[in-house]
Amino acid sequence: MISFSRFRIFSIIAICLAGLLVVMPNFVSDNTLEALPKWMQRTVNLGLDLRGGSLLQLQVDIRAATKEHLANILSEMRKNLRRQQVKYSSLKLTSKDKQNCLEIVLLDASSCDTVRDIVKKVDKDLVVEVCDGKTVLATLGAQSILKRNNEIIEQSIEVVRRRIDSSGTKEPNIQRQGSDRIVVQLPGVNDPAEVRRLLGTTAKLSFQWVDESLQPIAEAKGSHVYLPPAPVGVTYLPEERSDGMVTYLPIKNEIIIQGDTLVDARASFDKNGRPVVSIKFNNVGRQQMEEASQHVHKRFAIVLDSKVISAPIFNEPIPDGNAQIIGHFTVTEANELALLLRAGALPAPLNIVEECVVGPSLGADSISYGKNATLIAFIMIVIFMYLVYSYLGLLADVALVVNIVLTFAALSLLGATLTLPGIAGIALTIGMAVDANVLIFERIREEYRAGMRVLNAIDQGYKRAMTAILDSNLTTLIGAWILYYFGTGSVKGFAVTLALGVIISMFTALTLTQLLLVSVVKVRKTRTLPL
Repeated sequence: MISFSRFRIFSIIAICLAGLLVVMPNFVSDNTLEALPKWMQRTVNLGLDLRGGSLLQLQVDIRAATKEHLANILSEMRKNLRRQQVKYSSLKLTSKDKQNCLEIVLLDASSCDTVRDIVKKVDKDLVVEVCDGKTVLATLGAQSILKRNNEIIEQSIEVVRRRIDSSGTKEPNIQRQGSDRIVVQLPGVNDPAEVRRLLGTTAKLSFQWVDESLQPIAEAKGSHVYLPPAPVGVTYLPEERSDGMVTYLPIKNEIIIQGDTLVDARASFDKNGRPVVSIKFNNVGRQQMEEASQHVHKRFAIVLDSKVISAPIFNEPIPDGNAQIIGHFTVTEANELALLLRAGALPAPLNIVEECVVGPSLGADSISYGKNATLIAFIMIVIFMYLVYSYLGLLADVALVVNIVLTFAALSLLGATLTLPGIAGIALTIGMAVDANVLIFERIREEYRAGMRVLNAIDQGYKRAMTAILDSNLTTLIGAWILYYFGTGSVKGFAVTLALGVIISMFTALTLTQLLLVSVVKVRKTRTLPL
């Protein structure tokens, strides 16, 4: 016999009401939305194809970044060769098989092994080759090139995202395309020139002292706090913490290390196996770091665009410019901090290869057609379900409405961007949402016609249809996952809406529809089913 505990009934009703509450902000005005609590301000965003705006396609000049990287290695090599007293007649950048490399022409062939060790010490990813007994060529290996290229693209995307976010642009869509391109979609932005100017600016990264004679001021994120007047030469700058609080640190205006001297930042592990961030400076930064690190146990701040991203302490002098930032990091936090440090400036030049403004007229038509298609599909399904299954079909239609509400609620919570393929995915899930109910009702019909009582037939119908429902929905979810994993942009949007619709339809069919059906049967004391 089917029975529902009070907790189960309460949970089902609570989920439905919560979904209705979350989806409501999508239908209020902007002024009303701003007056709502922060957690209720999440809505479904319209994509470029629906809202209109600007689209830019950027090409990352990876070759220039690689050449600059090798130039830094060359400078380090020259220093190490002099230190080891290795004599050479030439040290320069050259090209071999259309690939940049370092060429070292030695005066003494017996120094080849020493040079090989020096090269590996400077950069372990370099592949060393000896030609003509005295010429040493150092090139980046294939795996190293692939890894560096991915890092350059990742860093470029992060820099672009930070610069666009700082302009107040809402819901930008920034993603990688191909091996060296970045697509930037800005719904509602009709001035690509402003975006070009923004991308051409340089983010400011600096290392400055913390004034430890003044107390930091903490506040909850999003709240307002009174900051006392700072002494001359000191500015209160915010540092966001992982617990949601913001601490305003008193930062001295004097810059002790210029941010543009930072060559690299990587997440790694110290000798105790703890996640740390390893940073490396060029020759100028190395000297500045050596001077600053003499102030042992003194706290300094790493400032990016007037925000403190970390405030560590010098534990010991750092003579070689290679330092480690040690804290209570997780691996993820260490990677994020390293990425922020590298995101101070673009790692490679960005060239705009495509730029266009998309008008909203096509989007308005698409929204109108999408609404009409969804409404027509819904009405036809309602009529079909009623004609075939009578009032049981109407219960499935109620669950279908809840399914649509919960789908939009999930998209709102995710802050998803709705595109035209996304609307297609929602229309498709409306048809698929009643599949489970059709399977269940057909099983109930078979059990009822075989002589079972109404509630027993409902119980067996749900149990015996379960396997078929899970199998069919699982295969659809696998297809959605493949689309999301290999797809980009709007294809991912279609996959997300499809997957959400399938998962939510399983909830509404296996719990909500069953609750409604059993409740109606018990209230009406039904002894027969209209099947």
